[in-house]
Amino acid sequence: MAESKLRELSTDFAVKIIKLCDDIKGHYSIVNQLERSATSIGANIREANYAHGKPDFIPKLQIALKECYETEYWLELFVKSEIINRENTIDLYNQCGTIRRILVASINTAKENL
Repeated sequence: MAESKLRELSTDFAVKIIKLCDDIKGHYSIVNQLERSATSIGANIREANYAHGKPDFIPKLQIALKECYETEYWLELFVKSEIINRENTIDLYNQCGTIRRILVASINTAKENL
């Protein structure tokens, strides 16, 4: 149940980031970085679902977690650079934080069940 929720959240998040990036003019290299990290979250979550056991599952979720942190960095950079308004990113920050918390809980549970 939690895994399908996580897949859904990460896909919705990636779609919102892609739409945000469509609206940003210029700054192509950092827009690309934001898109890559945000879409990588869901890709790694999906990959984890087809892992070869827990030892393969955990690292995939850890990569997704790292991508969450990277995505938050890029969002912060865009806001501090005044390329996008903070108001436009509040929902994205919240969604990324929710995904991050679920990933941390999932990783911890998987480690406990090893």
